[in-house]
Amino acid sequence: MRIASIIARILLGLAFTVAGLSGFILSFSSGPSPMPGLAGQFQTVIFQSHWVLFVDAVQFVSGLLLLANRYVPLALITSAAILFNILVFHLTMMPLGIFPGLILTVCCFLIALPLKERFIPLLAR
Repeated sequence: MRIASIIARILLGLAFTVAGLSGFILSFSSGPSPMPGLAGQFQTVIFQSHWVLFVDAVQFVSGLLLLANRYVPLALITSAAILFNILVFHLTMMPLGIFPGLILTVCCFLIALPLKERFIPLLAR
């Protein structure tokens, strides 16, 4: 289980670091490729309001923290928030792209399982 957790941490860290960095590159270059329907409208608003820079910064920092194996519980909490938004986006607007988000969610759970004693206080009254 320890090796699975390490592999999941590296995969999630790489995915978030690359996604955060590519978001910055897309924001300052030509922008994202167009999407159909509500997903395209949502993407337009996110990029034109520059909200994507905040999300990408959080993704990038949490990915680096996971890769460096530092502040992993904090990185997992921020990653879980971003993953939740990714899953909701794909469930509601673009169901075909949900598979990578599901894989990364499984990685998040695999990383959190050995650290469960650190997360239990979050569920206390």
